[in-house]
Amino acid sequence: MSFWESLTKPIIVSAPLADVTDPAFRKLLAKYGKPDITWTEFVSADGLYHTREMKKMRDEENPLMRDLQFDDAERPIVAQLFTSKPEMMAYAAKLAAELGFDGIDINMGCPDESIEKQGSGAAMIQAPEVAQAVIRAAKESGLPVSVKTRVGYSSEILDEWLPALFEAEPVAVTLHLRTRKEMSVVPARWDLMQKAVALRDRFAPGILMLGNGDVKSLAEAKQKAEETGADGVMIGRGMFGNFWVFAGRKPEDVSKEEKLAALVELAHEYEKLAPAKPFHILKKHVKAFVSGFDGAAELRGKLMETNGADELERAISENRL
Repeated sequence: MSFWESLTKPIIVSAPLADVTDPAFRKLLAKYGKPDITWTEFVSADGLYHTREMKKMRDEENPLMRDLQFDDAERPIVAQLFTSKPEMMAYAAKLAAELGFDGIDINMGCPDESIEKQGSGAAMIQAPEVAQAVIRAAKESGLPVSVKTRVGYSSEILDEWLPALFEAEPVAVTLHLRTRKEMSVVPARWDLMQKAVALRDRFAPGILMLGNGDVKSLAEAKQKAEETGADGVMIGRGMFGNFWVFAGRKPEDVSKEEKLAALVELAHEYEKLAPAKPFHILKKHVKAFVSGFDGAAELRGKLMETNGADELERAISENRL
């Protein structure tokens, strides 16, 4: 029995967000408000193969391997991978199994042009036979395999796309309820989740269906699941500035002191990542955590000028004096 089958519905999970859900972020998410399942950032299966097998890069120096570090506190945790090549997926999925991951998720929804040029991400929606082959390759690892995708590429095509995915028998499908063309510009189309669930019931009753898009709180996630019949909901941007979202707390329920302390803790955990990530990437969290209180804008300005965890912590301490 896979871990998916042991979870209580609705299953509320964290989204894989590039340059956000790194090991430092996930560690604190597990500490303050653990989701039912944790996702890593998406990682290139092709990149793993070429850096480890071709370049013989040492894992402790490999940024892709850094992104696949995790603590047991994050379990169950799935490694999100992307590629359009079944042989690359087989390699990366086997590696994930060896690293101790609980599952594999395949990214079939990223709209980034550089990813799509590789035939990966949202481009997979236009190549269902390739998508099926990649899913089957991932399943060779012995881990449960899920898919995260969108409702279509230029237009909604759930009637064609979902049955094609179901044929390869992933354990779960997470639907970002927008097309690739819509990106994140329009509101998520949660009315389509009911259609997706109906298709699942018709073609593959055993596959779990999760919805994703614009959900900001635990209460809203549970409401969406109840209204649509989804087995679970994925929260993405609702995690920004709120490690407590899966514990049921809204940003306005978290004190200024808690937010600033969490930001300092995140900065120090971020600096422990090896190989190191540029500190400026962390600063996307500053706006999220430093908001909703008097003087937030002025403090944000000061923090954006810092260049390390100690400097950031000192600036926050001086603000409290």
